[in-house]
Amino acid sequence: MSEDYNQPLSGNELPRFGGIASMFRLPVATSAKGIDVGLIGVPLDIGTSNRNGTRFGPRQIRTESVLVRPYGMATRAAPFDSFQVADLGDVAVNPFSLTKSIEIIEAHYNALLKHDIRPISMGGDHTITLPILRQIAKKHGPVALIHVDAHTDTNDTMFNEKITHGTIFRRAIEENLVDPNFMIQIGPRATGYSAEDFDWARNQGVQLEQAESCWYHSLAPLMDEYRKKVGPDRPVYLTFDIDGLDPSVAPGTGTPEPGGLTGSQGLEIIRGAYGLNIVGADLVEVSPPYDQSGNTALLAANLIFEILCSLPDCIRRD
Repeated sequence: MSEDYNQPLSGNELPRFGGIASMFRLPVATSAKGIDVGLIGVPLDIGTSNRNGTRFGPRQIRTESVLVRPYGMATRAAPFDSFQVADLGDVAVNPFSLTKSIEIIEAHYNALLKHDIRPISMGGDHTITLPILRQIAKKHGPVALIHVDAHTDTNDTMFNEKITHGTIFRRAIEENLVDPNFMIQIGPRATGYSAEDFDWARNQGVQLEQAESCWYHSLAPLMDEYRKKVGPDRPVYLTFDIDGLDPSVAPGTGTPEPGGLTGSQGLEIIRGAYGLNIVGADLVEVSPPYDQSGNTALLAANLIFEILCSLPDCIRRD
């Protein structure tokens, strides 16, 4: 344990059901100054087209994160001995205007990224990724992208709107925020409106791995190939929609689809990103009203911990 960095409050110091529900029971910071990794909530759900409730996602993920301990037993990763990590609170979105909320999110991340910080964000619906990527690309240029999702989110419009949770990656490619030749989408499946739902992304150069190609086997080899393709220096952003996982392990989401990835495959994807230059990440679409057991938010908290463990220079105690 490092005395130089913030440490999660131990369950042996104060019972896990006590205290303030900050992410991983870390200190809450009001500034990104001196912070290496910032955990940020974006409680937005007015960009969604089906079930809402993701505005409560960040709060519930924080609540369930009290069960996450500070060391990765499988990877032997020690993120809280590697980085100064803090909970930076929530973006003050406008619950009445998606357009205004996007502007607010952009301004918030523009200010954050003036510091030498890697943001890990909690949604909120997937719309939040577009304004975040706009600021990430402003700092790092077009990024490689790992996108886990039941959907490609490359619709041109939804209800004649150009920006919703189902259009953001078409916008990201069009705006040159993402390099599609280094973009991988893992888990799209089920039904659509036309072949273009998947083919548009493929036609831009995106590597699209439908859920069916992932069934019944490890995804470690897939991530090995992706790491070799991208290399260790290119900036990478990781966006993980919890509905990429099967509803049997993640029921608390707005647009569930059958036949999804397993929880262990989700872990393999994130662990397989270790060695890449991850400059930011998000986990989105956790909807607590549909998560009666809390297991979806608990899984989300563990996935966020695994993202911390997969950041560059995370100590591994071999």
